[in-house]
Amino acid sequence: MKLIYSVHPGDFKSYQTAVIRERFLLDGIVKQNEINCVYTHYDRMIVGVANPVDKQLELENYPNLKAEYFLQRREIGIINVAGDGEVIADGQVYTVNKLDCLYIGKGVKSVKFSSKDKVNPAVFYMLSCPAHVNYPTTLLTNEKAVKVNAGDASTANSRTINKYIHSAGIQSCQLVMGLTILAEGSVWNTMPAHVHDRRMEAYFYFDVPKGQRVFHYMGEGEETRHILVDNYEAVVSPPWSIHSGSGTASYSFIWGMAGENLDYTDMDVFDIGDIK
Repeated sequence: MKLIYSVHPGDFKSYQTAVIRERFLLDGIVKQNEINCVYTHYDRMIVGVANPVDKQLELENYPNLKAEYFLQRREIGIINVAGDGEVIADGQVYTVNKLDCLYIGKGVKSVKFSSKDKVNPAVFYMLSCPAHVNYPTTLLTNEKAVKVNAGDASTANSRTINKYIHSAGIQSCQLVMGLTILAEGSVWNTMPAHVHDRRMEAYFYFDVPKGQRVFHYMGEGEETRHILVDNYEAVVSPPWSIHSGSGTASYSFIWGMAGENLDYTDMDVFDIGDIK
């Protein structure tokens, strides 16, 4: 399991492109018939992907967790971003199709992943953070997710926000998770940008058309940097950093957080005119 360490905002200002990518970009995590996880020192969040093609994959117990099994002291949110699939949690089978979300609570000992069609396999994106209470395993389909239309075509940010794990949705200890789909012709997400000093965040970009890219902006609002992101790549965003992006075409992304609270609106907006 790769480790991502915390970075001081003052040090971040001196980073050049290669160092920024090394310390914040999670690339190469989608590989056929593999589960790949990254352990971050931001609220102990683990970011991972399971891509079963023609065999079942089981979430292993990584040695650095110092636990008897992966979810002994953790919870996990799973969103499928590709072909139809199944997740088996302690023997219970859940059908998780594209854009569906499955939450699995603390104490579940076995988590397995499979695809229904190897020609169009599932890609399960996962976020896991520490948990102190056992909330029930819950499946929420995209059809039943709370949807909020935001932005406008005139500012190239018309988008639909899908909320899954939050204070008024699937209950969790500290995990918040959902996804945003940009309308055709819109490219900006999360603008005006914001920070939430009480929570870290991770962005996972998907449905980025071949040959296109997303410019993910990060750093303190007064002195920003960017990372160029491809399809199926994620960026870890520290609590002190803005997190916003603009693509060369429309795309979708999963947002997920862990920290002090479950309040989706807990954010400190950074005015567009103040960004530098």
